Amino acid sequence: MLAVLAVAAAAILVAIVASELHHLYFDRRNLPDLGPFTRFEFPTIGRIYDADGRPLIELAREFREITPYEDIPPIVRAAILAAEDKRFFTHNGIDYSSLIRVAGKIRVGMLAGRLVRGGRHDEVEGGALFPQGGSSITQQLVRGSFLRGVTARENSYELRPTGFVARVLSAVVGSRSVNMLARKREEARLSLWLEREMRQQFGSKRRAKEEILARYTTFVYMGNGQYGFTRAAEYYFGRRLTTFTAADADKAALLAGIAKAPRDYAPSARDQGIVLRRRNQTLTLMEANGFLSPAMTARAKERALQIVRHDGPRQLPATAVVAHVLEELEASRTDLGLEDLLQGRIRVYATADTRVQQIVSEALERGLARYEKRHQKARGVIQGAVVVLHNRDGRVLAETGGRQVFNGLAASYTDYNRVTRSLRQPGSAMKPLVYLAAFRGGGFTLETLVPDEPISVPDGTRRSWKWISNYDGRFKGLIPVRQALAESRNAVAVWIAGQIGIDSVLRTSRSLGVRTPLGRYPTTALGASEVNLLELANVYRAMASGIVAEPYVIKSVVRESGEVVASTTTRPPPTAIDTAALSLIQEGLRGVVRLPSGTAHTLASYRFPIAVMGKTGTTSEFRDAIFVGSTYGPDGITVAVRIGFDDNRSLGSGETGGRLALPVFQDVMLRVYDKGIVGPAPVFPSRMEARITASLLSPALPAIEAPSDVIAGTIGLQSGGR
Repeated sequence: MLAVLAVAAAAILVAIVASELHHLYFDRRNLPDLGPFTRFEFPTIGRIYDADGRPLIELAREFREITPYEDIPPIVRAAILAAEDKRFFTHNGIDYSSLIRVAGKIRVGMLAGRLVRGGRHDEVEGGALFPQGGSSITQQLVRGSFLRGVTARENSYELRPTGFVARVLSAVVGSRSVNMLARKREEARLSLWLEREMRQQFGSKRRAKEEILARYTTFVYMGNGQYGFTRAAEYYFGRRLTTFTAADADKAALLAGIAKAPRDYAPSARDQGIVLRRRNQTLTLMEANGFLSPAMTARAKERALQIVRHDGPRQLPATAVVAHVLEELEASRTDLGLEDLLQGRIRVYATADTRVQQIVSEALERGLARYEKRHQKARGVIQGAVVVLHNRDGRVLAETGGRQVFNGLAASYTDYNRVTRSLRQPGSAMKPLVYLAAFRGGGFTLETLVPDEPISVPDGTRRSWKWISNYDGRFKGLIPVRQALAESRNAVAVWIAGQIGIDSVLRTSRSLGVRTPLGRYPTTALGASEVNLLELANVYRAMASGIVAEPYVIKSVVRESGEVVASTTTRPPPTAIDTAALSLIQEGLRGVVRLPSGTAHTLASYRFPIAVMGKTGTTSEFRDAIFVGSTYGPDGITVAVRIGFDDNRSLGSGETGGRLALPVFQDVMLRVYDKGIVGPAPVFPSRMEARITASLLSPALPAIEAPSDVIAGTIGLQSGGR
């Protein structure tokens, strides 16, 4: 009877062993896709560059750089093999000689206890029965590349594998141990398969091994958010991995040691003793394997840690540009998006210039600081936005969607971008569209006399009428259009809109690039309808250049392979604006600066030697201060500035576009042209300047005070003002 049982037990054992060997060496079911692995398509780093190829930001799920075998210095290869797998180049995926060493580390006492008590009873408080370690480099790579989900679940006290054998084993050694054994079993099977496939792919065992080592060196996590030895070398030592020589044995050993347990062995602000011990252990192994002489090992061990933490280059203040790039990428491409960038599958080249970006960011900060000096309670919470467009085609040269530090938090590309997302009233910055619509209609010129006198508009909500007043509370009677535009007379803008029809203003707005729906009511002429700052800037850019174009921020998108998959050459061609009306609005906006009574006359100072046109805007109850202005023609630039609170509270009496936003505009223009970034400042046509000069000699008409009953019933700065 005993003999029969013994034979039966032996037969069962042989069957189990045979089944396991078949599974390890011949079972080809449920294999992962090896294509990305053999093509070395690991997740890397997506980068956004400025127009000149300067990096704006790095984005990644895993910060990693592909490291070919030839880029791994011999001293680094030696350190990796000594620390992880000294027989790597001779085995076929599993180092069988290490199994004896690993078996010797099994916690026999714990196993005996579980055999007595049953495997399920002490798992919550008990440690791991089987030790970690002993895995070859190939096994580690398989675990990280193909078995992440399995590894993440193996510490569960719920049994993961199914089948009779797994259930029996779990009753003996516990579910957690069975989960780990099942993972190691699959890890071994895939390692043997992987090495066989790589040999076929690359033609020899040596080449296959080199490629596997390159993938390990690229893939492995190295602590502090860095993946791979190349990133780790730059992060911890500020050095390219390719520069390492035999004299850097200490650094190579430290890096190789990190891979075993990044949480313990990655250099940090904590006690460095464990890091040094691990480094020196690796150096000893390198000597034992014949990679280092005793003298070299001794010198390397004597060296102190030479850590220079490089957390990456300081990011330029271009968070809004990055946000805009991501918005445009998602909107314009159906096949590419943020995930492609985060996986490093594409590089994006933006139209922005980091030099202009720096200027814009600093100018806004200075402008906000000036306001905070007058209003201490606003410190840190007043907000602003600036965008700079090139006149010829609408490309974004710079963009800041908010201050660098808001409520104590540094700006991020995930923040709210006030250039593209914030819909706010443009105030009087809307009025040039009213005048352009009038010029297009043919009934008005800059010399046409228009009534600056009390006028009322229907109040749609109360079924009553409201009177329009000017910022200064006065009316000037009949005045030229040129003067009305320069002085931002509210009553005149509403009167002209009534003459030409508000639909004419809306059509003109749409034709120049305003995509946000505008309200079909009279006060839209004063900027009561909301638009975003990019739209407003683009309108002024079109008026300055005579070219209608959609603004854009992506210059090109390039795949990893170098294939250009999107570029500005695929954009719709710009269209021209009718010349006569364009010339009139350009001259009128130039008059806003040149006429002594113009709301932007401070820009005519000798301290600002740049010829510009533009318009101020101040919204109802001083909620927003705006200035948008341009240099002349297709070779010029347009700068739009808005300052206000996110909660739409008042900036305070007298805080107009001319006082808050205009100085920021002036600062940007002066520095951009002083540095020659966009070439010399264009000049306006001499005949245009001569006509403005001639208008200065015309006698001014006397102003009249508004009747008190009109002032009492006005909507005042419903979007008017200066």
